[in-house]
Amino acid sequence: MKKLLLLVAVFAHQQIIAQVNNNRASTGTDRQNAFKKHEALIDKSSYKNLNWRLLGPDNTSGRATDVWGIEGNKNIIYAGFATGGFWKTEDAGKTWQPLMDKEATQAIGNFAVSKSNPNVIYVGTGEANIFRASLPGVGMYKSTDAGKTWQHIGLENTSTIARVVIHPSNPNIVYVAASGNEWSYNADRGVYQTTDGGKTWKKILYKDEKTGCIDLLFDPSDPNTLYASMWNRIRKRWSDPTPEDGDYLYKTTDGGKTWKIIKNGLPDTKNTGRIGLAMCAAKPNVLYAYVDNHTPKRQGNEGELDSYGRPKELVILGAEVYKSSDKGESWTKMSENDKQMETFGGTYGWVFSQIRVDPVNENRVFIMGLNIAESLDGGKTWKVVRGGNTPETRIHGDNHGMWIDPSDTNYILNANDGGVVVSYDGGKTWKNFFKEIPTTQFYNIHYDMATPFNVQGSVQDEGSMGANVTWKAWNGADDKKNGWHFVPGAFYGRIQRSDLSKSGKERTKNITIKKAEDEETHRGEWLAYTLISKYDNKTVYHGMQYLFKSTDMGETWKRISPDLSNNDKNRMGKLPYAVAHQAITAIAESPFKQGTLYVGTDDGNVHITTDDGKTWTKIMKGIPANSHVSRLEASQYQDGVVYLTLSDRREDNITPYVYKSNDFGKTWVSISGDLPASPVNVIREDPKDKSILYCGTDLGIYSSKNGGKNWESMQANLPKSVSVQDLFIHPRDNTMVIATYGRGVWVLER
Repeated sequence: MKKLLLLVAVFAHQQIIAQVNNNRASTGTDRQNAFKKHEALIDKSSYKNLNWRLLGPDNTSGRATDVWGIEGNKNIIYAGFATGGFWKTEDAGKTWQPLMDKEATQAIGNFAVSKSNPNVIYVGTGEANIFRASLPGVGMYKSTDAGKTWQHIGLENTSTIARVVIHPSNPNIVYVAASGNEWSYNADRGVYQTTDGGKTWKKILYKDEKTGCIDLLFDPSDPNTLYASMWNRIRKRWSDPTPEDGDYLYKTTDGGKTWKIIKNGLPDTKNTGRIGLAMCAAKPNVLYAYVDNHTPKRQGNEGELDSYGRPKELVILGAEVYKSSDKGESWTKMSENDKQMETFGGTYGWVFSQIRVDPVNENRVFIMGLNIAESLDGGKTWKVVRGGNTPETRIHGDNHGMWIDPSDTNYILNANDGGVVVSYDGGKTWKNFFKEIPTTQFYNIHYDMATPFNVQGSVQDEGSMGANVTWKAWNGADDKKNGWHFVPGAFYGRIQRSDLSKSGKERTKNITIKKAEDEETHRGEWLAYTLISKYDNKTVYHGMQYLFKSTDMGETWKRISPDLSNNDKNRMGKLPYAVAHQAITAIAESPFKQGTLYVGTDDGNVHITTDDGKTWTKIMKGIPANSHVSRLEASQYQDGVVYLTLSDRREDNITPYVYKSNDFGKTWVSISGDLPASPVNVIREDPKDKSILYCGTDLGIYSSKNGGKNWESMQANLPKSVSVQDLFIHPRDNTMVIATYGRGVWVLER
């Protein structure tokens, strides 16, 4: 009986936590209202005539979610980007223009161009791939003039949209696969239909608050027949999505009035996740399903590592391709469970599961994962599609979309983590548009003291990059005193040291910290925080759940803190789905006293040490619990003054959290003032005036002239809703540089 009561109590506690977290979730309506306030602040800002100049980079683009062409017209291409907006070219990719820079979001989930009237475009916002840094949207937009103007047409609370399909002969009939919130439960998910061009919407398929629609097919030969793939897709801060029972395929033959599950021949859903769908347009009785199958295949071998350098504990079956020749009534497994399919998406197939069929040849099939693979025999055998060896001809890894021209199936467009590529010869050769579409996703930005100064930053899926004029691959956080040495972080806390004055093997050295016997397995965030001391350029601090210090540029390390997180075992994932959580995400060093450090974690803890780690004090009074600490900034003007920002995006919460303490963090006071609701990523002091502050949010950049009581937009000529992840004002040149997550790096011309 006691055990039963204990279980009931634990369950009740978990339900309370879930309810509290869900109550923090913001809606798309909240995001729309925040954008309206953001626009009003832009309009009245005294900074609206500023001139931001795009610095680059010019050698990589950002994650594209889908791409679309016009049948028979190779000049026009449309592309949607995860956080970089919606783009178009009218000259076969020589030049590209962003079409939605004035709208409320730069996060594009999916879109479609009407076959019967190519001037009609429907765009669904909010990336459905649920990466750690994916951003939500505000519903659906429509253009009737090929992207010149836009109208918001509802579904604002769907948060993310995975697929948009338009009736082949009536552009007013549209179906939308709404995938819902990424981190929290919501009922605005499933399949929606409009018959009046988006004036009104009707939900025609719904399962529950955590199951969204991830793919959707429309039978061009029968307007009443649709196929939908439903997916349990709530992720946790400490775990990638894990397979749950009930990820079924559904079919309707009466326009969505009734649906039935179609599973004959498909694997048991207890171990499957996301399922992608494709149909041969010329033979719509032929369907394919790309199943992300997590059924265990074997245990990992000793020394076998996953893509992030962690021990591989479990190997799954991986990608599987099934074919139906009777409109989904029965399915046959086509692919082999070989090494190629095992590693095609690994245990993170939830990112991919995109499949396409040649519009006229039902046996030519493409699947997209880490690579692109092509089958010419209906899915029995597969060959990886390779790009060239030059930057202009390569195909970036991680593929999310493809369009094949029905009038010329050798003409193929592909969307991937590096942008958009095109092939004119059926995939033999490719051209990359990375120079023409500046949608690079930066996590942070740094500077050195060279003349002219260089900037360096961490880039999504590209490691780190740096530049003054010409961009090239560099490795991250810099030593500002000599401008050459770098101590970059890699996935989950791995760390290297690079010396740009050297080349070859001598240039980079692995200085990852090894776990001691008395330590738990190290938990390093996706971007573990690294800080080079202001007082000694050989002294480096590196954050896992513990804070480590090196006085010899990482040759040796010493742990100088206990576990600074909550170390809650209930909020730790299990491999292979675990995401490092409860780890250090921010470090600030006092400019007044060496050894005074402020440290923040992704589960909301903030600590101070005034003796270089000998003793630690938690400083949490006045700030919300369990929020991700995005930045700590120790004042350069007064000892004991420190600034703090929190980002609660991982609870789908857009409340802006900006705090200041005048007493070394003993008490905190909110200085978010009149900021529009949006997660805050960074705060900085002005190097010339102590009353001026700057902060970057997921809606843009702001400045305060009175210490945070009021904020003014500095958006000016930037895209209206671009996420600003980091910023600095160069101490010598007094130049401001910002890093955006989706539109590259910008410098303010003064």
